[in-house]
Amino acid sequence: MNIKQAKQEITNTLKAYLAKDQLGNYLIPTVRQRPVLLMGPPGVGKTQIMEQIAAETGVGLVAYTITHHTRQSAIGLPFIEKRTYGGEEVSVTEYTMSEILSSVYRLMERTGLQEGILFLDEINCVSETLAPMMLQFLQCKTFGNQALPEGWLIVAAGNPPEYNKSVRDFDVVTLDRVKRIDVEEDYGVWKEYARRKNLHGAILSYLDIKKDNFYRIENTADGLQFATARGWEDLSELLYAYETLGIRADREVVGQYIQMPRIAKDFANYLEMFYKYQKTYHVEGILSGTWENITVLELREAPFDEKLSVMGLVLSRLSEEARNTRCQDALTDALHTSLTEFREKIADAPPLTVLDQLLWKRRTAMKQAKEAGQLDKESRDLKQREINVLEDYRQRLDREAVAPEGAMDAVRGWFGEEVERRKAVAMETKDMFDNAFRFLETTFGDSQELVIFVTEITAGYDTSWFVEQFAVGMPNFSSNMAANGITP
Repeated sequence: MNIKQAKQEITNTLKAYLAKDQLGNYLIPTVRQRPVLLMGPPGVGKTQIMEQIAAETGVGLVAYTITHHTRQSAIGLPFIEKRTYGGEEVSVTEYTMSEILSSVYRLMERTGLQEGILFLDEINCVSETLAPMMLQFLQCKTFGNQALPEGWLIVAAGNPPEYNKSVRDFDVVTLDRVKRIDVEEDYGVWKEYARRKNLHGAILSYLDIKKDNFYRIENTADGLQFATARGWEDLSELLYAYETLGIRADREVVGQYIQMPRIAKDFANYLEMFYKYQKTYHVEGILSGTWENITVLELREAPFDEKLSVMGLVLSRLSEEARNTRCQDALTDALHTSLTEFREKIADAPPLTVLDQLLWKRRTAMKQAKEAGQLDKESRDLKQREINVLEDYRQRLDREAVAPEGAMDAVRGWFGEEVERRKAVAMETKDMFDNAFRFLETTFGDSQELVIFVTEITAGYDTSWFVEQFAVGMPNFSSNMAANGITP
């Protein structure tokens, strides 16, 4: 199955294992809750889906790459304990708690979450001395004489032997005690994820043209060469950072992430063209509605791959602006919830005290979510922006010496600025969508290129959200979308 299907299957497994009967007992006894063994090629997204599942289901996540551990850190250190058997005192060997198990208990103590996922990566690449301990853990959920707490799903991930010469085969006894899921790479599924994570437009448009270069692993005379989903995602982060700093990524830099020289060279050449098209076709001018006729004529006569690249540039900018609108919308909603709580509590406490309490509550929740492995970058940024705005409200109340009876009106007025900002961002983004459609209609008319563009708009996470939320009530925008097969 692909990684999206694997994620859903693990989510369903977690829900089934955590389901309880009327007496509070797990429907599936712990002894029958098989660990999940997730097998698939490297860099396909096995670790990422664990983070997503934990965040979406609200459980804790403890993750380890098991090859980093020794027998002592996994099972614990031995010590001598006195026991009495048959009236005779004897010395026996006990073990301290495993570092892995203690991490589970620490997370439970810090966050209050009693259920979660223990993720062990590279499970079939452990050392010879550790292998028996890991097999015991998969079979019995214990390290030494200490067990994993109830309510915790074990997910172990590994690579098939064709991708790693150091892997160990599992015996039948172990395989008969796990729930095995085999994962394959799938560009279509990864592209959904890539859109959601706002990966660089050059990468997405390049892989749309050359899908076969998305994931490849080859043994050559020069050694192992590969291009993986992880490599493309990490390269995307670097490209964004380099662009912010005014640095260009060349072939050598690309090759540090896409370690297949042929593909690295090909993408580096494409990236140069991508940046060239950005200037040649004046993408910002297209989105502002100030393009020139020469731009239309040049793109109309351009090769198909070039047309796709330019549309990729336009889509990337539209996605960015739609994403900004969505984030501002989420911030406004979060602040509205906070200020509703503020209004309810200022009758019983000074406004500054109430804001201090709200800030403490939000910071604590953010810290706990981070410790539980439930906080992705977008969620973290939203929580931090909410905290920053609330802190600004507190400072303004204090600095302007606002009387307690006027605090709600003052804060309501400042919140109104965020509401207006949301409206302004949405209208600016709407104008960009309108201009993009007008430009493409002028350039291509009712053509294959426009169908591709419409399809990408509806498939994109941020662009489809924007259409759903803001198209209604905007006549020009709605008519453009409806004429091209999109119903808001």
